[in-house]
Amino acid sequence: MRLGMDTNEAIYLEGGYCNSKTTYSRFLTREVKVGNIAMGGNNPIRIQSMTTVDTMDTIGSIEQTIRMVEAGCEYVRITAPSIKEAENLAHIKKGLKARGYDVPLVADIHFTPNAAETAARLIEKVRINPGNYADKKKFDQIDYTDAAYQAELDRIYKKFAPLVHICKEYGTVMRIGTNHGSLSDRIMSRYGDTPEGMVESALEFIRICEDLRFYDLVVSMKSSNPQVMVSAYRLLVEKMVAENMNYPLHLGVTEAGDGEDGRVKSAVGIGTLLEDGLGDTVRVSLTEEPEKEAPVAIALVNRYAKRGAAMQQNHKQQEIVNLANHSHTAPYQTKEVNAFIGGALVPRIVVDISSSNLKDPFVLDAVGYRYDAVNDKYHMGDQSVDFVYLGSNLPSFVLPGNLKVIYDDATWATLHNKANKHPLFDLSSYQASSTHDPSLNLIRLTNEDLVSDAFGSLAVDKTVVFVLETNHPHGMADQRQFFVNLQTIGLDNPVIIKRSYPAADFSGAVGDDMDPEEPISKIQLYAATDMGALLVDKLGSGIWIDSPATPIDKVASLSFGILQATRSRISKTEYISCPSCGRTLFDLQETTQMIRSRTSHLKGLKIGIMGCIVNGPGEMADADYGYVGAGPDKITLYRGKEVVKKNVSATHALDELIDIIKNDGLWVEEETPPLK
Repeated sequence: MRLGMDTNEAIYLEGGYCNSKTTYSRFLTREVKVGNIAMGGNNPIRIQSMTTVDTMDTIGSIEQTIRMVEAGCEYVRITAPSIKEAENLAHIKKGLKARGYDVPLVADIHFTPNAAETAARLIEKVRINPGNYADKKKFDQIDYTDAAYQAELDRIYKKFAPLVHICKEYGTVMRIGTNHGSLSDRIMSRYGDTPEGMVESALEFIRICEDLRFYDLVVSMKSSNPQVMVSAYRLLVEKMVAENMNYPLHLGVTEAGDGEDGRVKSAVGIGTLLEDGLGDTVRVSLTEEPEKEAPVAIALVNRYAKRGAAMQQNHKQQEIVNLANHSHTAPYQTKEVNAFIGGALVPRIVVDISSSNLKDPFVLDAVGYRYDAVNDKYHMGDQSVDFVYLGSNLPSFVLPGNLKVIYDDATWATLHNKANKHPLFDLSSYQASSTHDPSLNLIRLTNEDLVSDAFGSLAVDKTVVFVLETNHPHGMADQRQFFVNLQTIGLDNPVIIKRSYPAADFSGAVGDDMDPEEPISKIQLYAATDMGALLVDKLGSGIWIDSPATPIDKVASLSFGILQATRSRISKTEYISCPSCGRTLFDLQETTQMIRSRTSHLKGLKIGIMGCIVNGPGEMADADYGYVGAGPDKITLYRGKEVVKKNVSATHALDELIDIIKNDGLWVEEETPPLK
């Protein structure tokens, strides 16, 4: 009935399963046919999104679905909060076919088994959330005995079985979609708010399906926190393999937000798993029009179609140096160098400004140092970078005293004043040099260098920081193995992860695989994947994005965004905002921007912005405060999962939210940073 596991080569990272050791390959899953488009098995990774208009607006739903399909969606999900919306899916389906579109539709179900059972008779797929489909979410802590817990599972079996029988009869696929923020009280009571709880929540429903001989399943483990999301999917696959399961995986970071933040957070979570060879269908959740999601997902997914081809063309390049004879990845613990990098310090950011006008101090605005010409001082903020690379170029102005500067070693050697200026060597130049910095020396390395004679004779001291580069087609795995190799050798020097994106490949914001009217930079997606995948596993003491075609201010912003998304370094307010759907009770895009405009200076605060109660206190589990639609022109305000004020007029809700933050002592007035 199911595909065997022998085709999947497994290793286990800290926290779960990873398909590939040092070559790229996809975890082979069971093929599931959703209407006329199959997923899993050897099929391409599929693209999907979700409508945002009211499901009862038949024409609006049809028009929006068509826009989504034209943008690249292969499946379209539509909310069905009650039977009437579920029944209307048939009219939407009929209208689409009349327009020449036979796209498979997916009904999104929360709380309402009767709506799921209705939809399963009408369209190709239903998505149920095991946390609220037949279970309870009241934030109650219950001490279950084993017998009481089993009794709850028996109750769920009876409530869930009718839907399974309908799906079998009608050939309807089911997605069992766990969300981190909507785990049931039963699961929370036994497993806590953990990836383990997320996985067990899904497995309980999968086991019921298998007991009823139903296997047309897709599984997802979504969270607004990419670290939690990655851990949950890896653990899910580990558990599935142990139980001889291989169901297709739907990947997504829920409530990712909008703009660069939404894209970066999505790429960190989704891209990390794609790098591991996991994922059969992708949905990028942005607080934007749904047709803007597909191009982002396509850019992420297409990279791996090309990855496989590149690996096949050059078998030698598939080989990754593995000194440990394994790829088990544990957090890389480092010593601290120069009281500035490594150890318990936050990851540092390097930005190349060597091609800028180094006669003008205002050039440093782009990297977070605002020059005050009147007082001849620099303003520094939370997003001021730590290092700038100048190569062999010398500025004609005085640099900020707290900004560290990296020069090529030959240029550094000529400097009279070397305070806060540090050399960048390669292996040979470091060994040939008679002069090293007494506090911090950077050495460029690749994973392959570790087996070279030059590295074998390298005298590594407490001043050395490695700058890790790669030219491997499967670069993230190559760099990940570098950390494993260093641990094997016994070194604990800090490592700055560097990835280069040549201007020839990234000269425009748009690639061939993206809508030319959507200027989405693939740099955001690629860098967030390549570096985020390492940072979520606690690998790396710094990052360096080398992208000549990208403006310097964008490189700096992206660098901070990647560290924020991986929870490695918090430098700004985080917004956990849902992507909107037919249940949404206000304009999410407009409201998100309004809230951002007045709270974006609250560094480290997480604010959830949810369109309805379904995506309310549970889904924004990671947030400090919540702004949730409760009805037309009615907002409910939360502190964590606690309701603070109900049914506040939307006109006054933001002011009320700010008052709550102020009363909690977490509000700070926005002001000009001090002069440095």
